[in-house]
Amino acid sequence: MVTEDDKKEIMEKLDEISDRLQKLNIAEYIELVRSPRRMLLINFIAGLARGLGVAIGATFLGAIFLVILFRLARLNLPLIGEYIARIVKIVQTYL
Repeated sequence: MVTEDDKKEIMEKLDEISDRLQKLNIAEYIELVRSPRRMLLINFIAGLARGLGVAIGATFLGAIFLVILFRLARLNLPLIGEYIARIVKIVQTYL
């Protein structure tokens, strides 16, 4: 038979589970899944943001790489200098 203490413990556990579910925003997620247009819009915007971030990051890293190459070319290192000088000339012709 279930005692009063058991009932209180069960109610406390149910309250805890309820609080956790509310924190997870399950209702909002279910609403999002039920609305394909909204889901597509959100995913489209997220994809644009990711693409923009990748483009900006690649440009930044490429610029840093070119600056390092230009500085190495100015040092006139014997073997590396010739190779880097060729790369720098190629890059300068296309910039």
